[in-house]
Amino acid sequence: MLNRRFSSVAVLAGSLALAACAQDGSMSKTGGGALIGALGGAAVGAATGGDTKDTAQRAAIGAAIGGLAGTAVGAYMDNQERELRQDLQGTGAELQRQGDAILVNIPSGVTFPFDSADLRPDARDSLREVARTLANNPKTTIDVTGYTDSTGPEDYNIDLSLRRAEAVMNYLIQNGVDRRRIEAFGAGEANPIASNETEYGRQQNRRVELRIEPIRANA
Repeated sequence: MLNRRFSSVAVLAGSLALAACAQDGSMSKTGGGALIGALGGAAVGAATGGDTKDTAQRAAIGAAIGGLAGTAVGAYMDNQERELRQDLQGTGAELQRQGDAILVNIPSGVTFPFDSADLRPDARDSLREVARTLANNPKTTIDVTGYTDSTGPEDYNIDLSLRRAEAVMNYLIQNGVDRRRIEAFGAGEANPIASNETEYGRQQNRRVELRIEPIRANA
């Protein structure tokens, strides 16, 4: 089972409602309009979220940040892809474009020591550049998902994969990425990209993936 942490749109809605209320408990026209507008953005975020992103989180992000529309989506992601490819040159990471989404595959072997969730120094250097690009392109969300090979107990693999995903997520946040945009997931041995019957295949399966998706405005 995928282990995840996510925020609820209800928390955002409650905060907005409190902010919109006057001191006597009534809601002003200005505050009410702000609340309706924000909740409208939340509804857009919930409706446009992809399969990999919790809809409540997307709703909150959509309300707080706003989104892209029409041809702006493709151009925005094209520019971000170019910058990320430059950031990742020589790191061993692979970048794929999947429609309007960007998938970055970071092998665990170049990111973490064996059986550890502590980032290697060289991995920190490359992730610092990635964080800069992500921070400069705020109209996207980022799913950070850790994977392992099939060796060892399933529960342990899920825990290790989550701790590695969280290590990457926290480092990106420390280097300027808005916390509201990013979530960490531990998938363990799920979704292998190679055979677990060989050492080479197991090395391929031990990885952290970043899935970067545009935040879309209401059409």
